[in-house]
Amino acid sequence: MSIIPVVTTPTIAIDGSSARFPIRRIFCVGQNYADHAREMGGDPSRPDPFFFTKPADAVVASGATLAYPSRTADLHHEVELVVALGGGGRDIAVSDAAAAIFGWAVGIDLTRRDLQAAAKKAGRPWDMAKGFDASAPIGALRPGVPPATGAIALTVDGATRQSGDLADMIWNVAEIIATLSTYVALAPGDLIFTGTPAGVGPIQRGERVVGSIVGVAPIEVTFAG
Repeated sequence: MSIIPVVTTPTIAIDGSSARFPIRRIFCVGQNYADHAREMGGDPSRPDPFFFTKPADAVVASGATLAYPSRTADLHHEVELVVALGGGGRDIAVSDAAAAIFGWAVGIDLTRRDLQAAAKKAGRPWDMAKGFDASAPIGALRPGVPPATGAIALTVDGATRQSGDLADMIWNVAEIIATLSTYVALAPGDLIFTGTPAGVGPIQRGERVVGSIVGVAPIEVTFAG
């Protein structure tokens, strides 16, 4: 008889606590800053937000050294506000969305841009461009509701690549949660990457990448040479 494997639930550190937050699913919002929508050739008007996913075990803690991903020659960084849910439900009203939030953090949506471009051209899904191993570095969670405004930035080897403000999001956090809950039933343990400002670009082997949002612990990862 085959032995049933033991599978552990991925978790994220909680700032100021020895407890850890268990991850159920990871959802991501595409092109949620007007300047980034433009740089990606999109329309920065306000149609419904669109979503993609990453596997829960794609999460990486701050301080990690990562292998450069396979099957890409164009790995990109995208710094984002990440919201962690402590509640959930279907068809959540915008006015009720804050009650579902456990906390927030800064994360980096790593993207194999060449694979994404090829998938777009062929009309195929983005899964392997977005949902690969170690594609979701996330800093420690700060309990509570994230601010509506605040600086968000990313540096590569100390040089600023991305710089914006949370106020520049096309859809705010409550609207994102409400809209997403019309597609799937949200639940405790779900994470939502809420989009990235302009300035996304390539990461080279040996480089150190730091994402930051005012008021929360930064996320820092280094890519092996």
